[in-house]
Amino acid sequence: METKQTFKTIYQTIKKINMQSIVLGFSGGLDTTFCVKYLTDDCGYQVHSIIVNTGGFSEEELQQIEAHAYKLGVKTHTTVNAIESYYNTIIKYLIFGNVLKNNTYPLSVSAERLVQALHIAEHVKKMGAEAVAHGSTGAGNDQVRFDMVFHNMIPAVKIITPIRDLKLSREEEIAYLKEKGVDMNAEKAAYSINKGLWGTSIGGKETLKSNGIIPEHAWPTQVTKTLAEQMEITFEKGEITAVNGDAFSHPSSAIQAIQTITSPFGIGRDIHVGDTIIGIKGRVGFEAAAPMVILKAHHALEKHVLTKWQLNWKDQLALFYGNWLHEGQILDPVMRDIEALFTSTQQHVTGKVFIELLPYRFQILGIESNYDLMSDKFGKYGEMNSGFTGEDVRGFSKIFGNQTSIWRKVLESNN
Repeated sequence: METKQTFKTIYQTIKKINMQSIVLGFSGGLDTTFCVKYLTDDCGYQVHSIIVNTGGFSEEELQQIEAHAYKLGVKTHTTVNAIESYYNTIIKYLIFGNVLKNNTYPLSVSAERLVQALHIAEHVKKMGAEAVAHGSTGAGNDQVRFDMVFHNMIPAVKIITPIRDLKLSREEEIAYLKEKGVDMNAEKAAYSINKGLWGTSIGGKETLKSNGIIPEHAWPTQVTKTLAEQMEITFEKGEITAVNGDAFSHPSSAIQAIQTITSPFGIGRDIHVGDTIIGIKGRVGFEAAAPMVILKAHHALEKHVLTKWQLNWKDQLALFYGNWLHEGQILDPVMRDIEALFTSTQQHVTGKVFIELLPYRFQILGIESNYDLMSDKFGKYGEMNSGFTGEDVRGFSKIFGNQTSIWRKVLESNN
């Protein structure tokens, strides 16, 4: 407790010198609830909380979180609807690139945190606050993502991180809040759940070790659909415009509709094992029914309408883009360059994708597109081709392998 008391003294001293107000990224969960009480009661700051909704909260939940914030003692609370901006600035490019971290994880939290950090930084500017706070621990990626955006966007503003600096366990946070008269559901707090437009992450005791799976009751969406269903997704220039024939004014609404349809099947549940930014391995559970279906559907359409080398270079750049975004580098200008290439490749990614949904899995049935390069006008794979003759292939094969043939002959002549 000596270290924790030292940090408390430091915060109080800094506050007395030049700090009066602090903006806190607030979700209403255990960590940020602790931050409000600690920063107000123990350190004397005026806390201005802000929640950046990236698709994980209903209106009722947002109202409850606002009431919770004021009950804890915040000076002001702000709710930002960032669903469309989240899609426009990041998710769109994750779809264009078919990005899956380690071929498994759709970067649900990685992407979300960066958008939240950008909005929080803008709020700090608006409020003229002397400090900014977030509830990240010292063991994960989020601390780096938030810090990096803040260092770039609001470099003169002090960053306060009570959970990280005090090295608190979840049990210690719960005990502290209980002393302050704040009752946190210990069973609920046992799992850290982060829900957003691009998936939900679940962390708990099972993910803290190398062997273990999230129990059925802990998954945010329970499996209630057991009979197969057909679904149709319409893309226009790589973006979703309709689901099952129903048009949407913005792709983010289409993603939410797909999530509603697919998540009760238990689709998109998995455990991701990854390398954190700070160098340690980590496990996290996630359910991302809509992202997984959308990425596979979009990729299936691309394989029909893009050329071999478009697909090849997209795959290589998507790997870098996903890793760099995961590590908080959203403001690096190279990301804008890659996004420009992704956008260019989507000009003819237009058509319909047909999917069959089943419990815990799905399969792509096929596509329809006016830009389908598999058109039978040019032949049928493995049967016939109307674009060239067998003699053409005979000559092409000889030329295409000519350098390798020369290499072998030179090698043989020197043996």
